[in-house]
Amino acid sequence: MDLITILLIAVGLAMDCFAVSIAQGLDSDLKDPSVKRKIWLMAALFGLFQGGMPLIGYYAGSVWAAFFKSYAPWIALFILAFIGGKMIVESFTAKEKEHKANWELPYLLLMSVATSIDALATGVVFIPYPDMVWTGVVLIALTSFGLSLAGCYSGKEIKQFLSLNTELIGGLILVGIGVKICLEGCLS
Repeated sequence: MDLITILLIAVGLAMDCFAVSIAQGLDSDLKDPSVKRKIWLMAALFGLFQGGMPLIGYYAGSVWAAFFKSYAPWIALFILAFIGGKMIVESFTAKEKEHKANWELPYLLLMSVATSIDALATGVVFIPYPDMVWTGVVLIALTSFGLSLAGCYSGKEIKQFLSLNTELIGGLILVGIGVKICLEGCLS
């Protein structure tokens, strides 16, 4: 396995983080210093979980690989559909108040797990390449971190140009990511 392959894996895994970060950025006041810190915290958590899950998958090895491959897509779908569905319902019922992105730590941790659970099975890819595991973990973590930051800041830019129901869009993005993860997991 070469660095280009690992980088492509890293970018593929980070796309979920990027999409969720766009949804968070849509409703965030990026000039608020506390929000800036929370964006960096979210990006760090996404990077940590995206990089850590393949490491766990690598060490769990082929014994648990079938379990992770079978159930991880369904777990991710459930978590993301629940959170996204809640956002969609709230987008239709809470018209009078302006939605703000959720920056609470439990929410960020849940999103970190939900977006990285598919990365767990990816760790099995490194079993034939034990010398590349740590390179993979670091590249995956850094790529997820960087794309999460980029997603938050580009989300805010998107909102400036378009007048959208951002809570509805964010919910649809989360449900869509859950469906994508589930379909990819079930079809592979």
